[in-house]
Amino acid sequence: MTTTTTTAAPDVRPDATPPPRHQRATGFWVATGVCVVVAALAQLPLIRNRIFYFWDDSAAQFLPMWHRLGERIAQGQWPPLLDVDLWLGGNLAAEALFGIYNPVNVANFLVVAALPDLAVAAVLVKTEFLVLLALGMYLLCREYGAARPAAATLAVALPFAGYVLYFDAGSWASGLIAFAWVPHVWWTTRRAARGGLNPLWAFGAAALAVTAGNPYGMLGVAVVYLGLLVEFTVRRRRRGAAVVLGLGACAALLVPLVFLPLLGSSSVTWRSDTAVVNDGFLVPGLTDLLASSAPTHLPHVVVFGGTGLAVPAAYFAWFVLPLLPWLDWRVVRQRWRLLLAPLAVAATFAVAALGPSKLWLFRWPIRHLEYCFLACAVVLAVVLSSGLRADRVRSRTVATVAIVAIGTYLAWSATPDNWAWHLGGGLLVAVLAAVVIGWCRDAGRTRLAVLLCAGTAAVLGYQLAMAPKNTNVSQLYYPHSVAELKDRFADRYPGEVMQIADLTTADNTLGLHPDGAWRYFLFGNVYSAAGVESLVSYTGLGFLDFIDTFCLDNSGSTCPEAWDALWRPTGYGGAALADLLGVTTVVVQNALVPEARIAEPQAGWRVRERDDVVTVLQRETPLPWPDSTLTWASPGLDVTGAATVHRATGATGETVTFTATGSEGEHRLVFARLAWPGYSATVNGVEVPVETTPAGLVTVELPGGIREGELALNWSPPGQTAGVLAAGLGVLGALALGVAVPRWDQTSRRSEAQRESS
Repeated sequence: MTTTTTTAAPDVRPDATPPPRHQRATGFWVATGVCVVVAALAQLPLIRNRIFYFWDDSAAQFLPMWHRLGERIAQGQWPPLLDVDLWLGGNLAAEALFGIYNPVNVANFLVVAALPDLAVAAVLVKTEFLVLLALGMYLLCREYGAARPAAATLAVALPFAGYVLYFDAGSWASGLIAFAWVPHVWWTTRRAARGGLNPLWAFGAAALAVTAGNPYGMLGVAVVYLGLLVEFTVRRRRRGAAVVLGLGACAALLVPLVFLPLLGSSSVTWRSDTAVVNDGFLVPGLTDLLASSAPTHLPHVVVFGGTGLAVPAAYFAWFVLPLLPWLDWRVVRQRWRLLLAPLAVAATFAVAALGPSKLWLFRWPIRHLEYCFLACAVVLAVVLSSGLRADRVRSRTVATVAIVAIGTYLAWSATPDNWAWHLGGGLLVAVLAAVVIGWCRDAGRTRLAVLLCAGTAAVLGYQLAMAPKNTNVSQLYYPHSVAELKDRFADRYPGEVMQIADLTTADNTLGLHPDGAWRYFLFGNVYSAAGVESLVSYTGLGFLDFIDTFCLDNSGSTCPEAWDALWRPTGYGGAALADLLGVTTVVVQNALVPEARIAEPQAGWRVRERDDVVTVLQRETPLPWPDSTLTWASPGLDVTGAATVHRATGATGETVTFTATGSEGEHRLVFARLAWPGYSATVNGVEVPVETTPAGLVTVELPGGIREGELALNWSPPGQTAGVLAAGLGVLGALALGVAVPRWDQTSRRSEAQRESS
């Protein structure tokens, strides 16, 4: 007769004394080991793809911008709210996702700016946040009573879940940064709510998550607070529920500072569309969840450029589903009240992951999977702490074989052409499961954890052999040496640069690599790292008038008609738009504009460079106000002084001193800056309206009857005053909680589940 191997709640101590010092030391070394293992495993993708972390948006958007922000902050400009020279991508307050108020981000910006290679910087920053995620996962599992080995197992596995690794870490860095803080918010808030931690620590974690600037991180924090509120309310822990509610209110007061500029600017951008849409784009299905332990399953969903993912984006961990039959699920029944929050969070994000493809600010529901997996990992760690069941071996084995077979079949059915990879992946999981079950049914939890982590490393290596790069997103292969970028472009394209080029055309004719298109062009924010001030930059917002004028996309590609738009006379004295923009260099991709149209430049311009690929035009006539973004003044208006005013925040304004010398009538000024919401102007101290040109530039009409004076043009993010006040209230509220909430249980350094059973 077989016996059932079950254990009591891990590390349960009947006394109310703090854990011995040697146990605390053991916990420290286990957590350190988790961080070291994750940091080491994070380097595996570099074996076959040394720019794995310098990929897609990370290469085009984040790393170059981090470098530029680091330079600005080192010059004393913090927080950098508006960079007028970045044009579409310069409204940093509204972009939000750079997290300019986040102190950890700021430190990373300075590090990136100090490093000579953007790809190396990407490895360092991405590894940092993968490790932070693992550490938060470990501490969260321990907070819910999981044994150290089980907590370490899930903490090592989560950073290498498919979406986390291939999309967040590989491409969409802001998602990884925000996600990494969520488990820290969770465990600190719960511990504070039960009296084991000053609430100020929990507020600090929440502040780091919210100011990261990613709306999915903000949503994750909100759902975690709601889950904890449900947990403490159902368990009738009124004091704990009050602490959670108070911390949630304080964290919510930080949201306006970060996201009001985005909402306030949306009317002039493509973010103004708030419709609910479901076109199937990056919407996983139930079968993808059923195959979340199949390492080669490539979800068949709508994605960029077609249907079908090239990476295992819905993968969780190889052991989760195969070991389900061997876990003692009575633990959940015994502790369901203690596990209410993770159960609620998991259910909420599972529903969201299967929802519409666009819901307000939230697009692409596959992004919700990692938050669902985070919550599931907590429950799994708690159950896994009791070890594996040793009874009913035959039926449990059959169930595991069926689960592995179903996962392999679902992987094959999604992409039949990859049958060899699927077969190998299924065999690998089957062998690993057999080893774990055979050696660990009657063994200690440490051996189980070691084998599970070793399996995580083996499966990760197999996945990277099958999919060394994410081909569903842009494969750009930008140069990543800052010195190389500056040597190639800084002196070659001086002044304000307008580029008329198309990324797809460059790919088709030259190839996107340093010896191809990148000898002539750059897109996104890469010009920033090259020391070039370009109208071409990456944006997640857009600016509709400017985009429509030059048919720009989010990375800075244009259409051939942009050439005509640049030189077309405008309604401002017939000045060409190139003059209103303050452009001094024009870079033209010859494949877009026929050579005959470029051969004879406009008056005041000359051909500086021409070859088979590119033509570079340079302004011969100097700009009238080189120290200002002012580019045009009405005839009869004598501008005697114009200067850009740089503020410590990184926002810029203008002062213009003028005298009207002509007849009375309308006098107008045009500035080479996009008319983002938030501009204000005064003439001799009297406020005047700020208007927008058809191309989206700032223009100001001077009041009639004023013959001389000074115009002051200023900008601040929409809702900044409200945001600062709200954030101040949030900080004051957190301080009040830190002082007023008594630590009513001085022994609660250990988790509640380790001291009681429900």
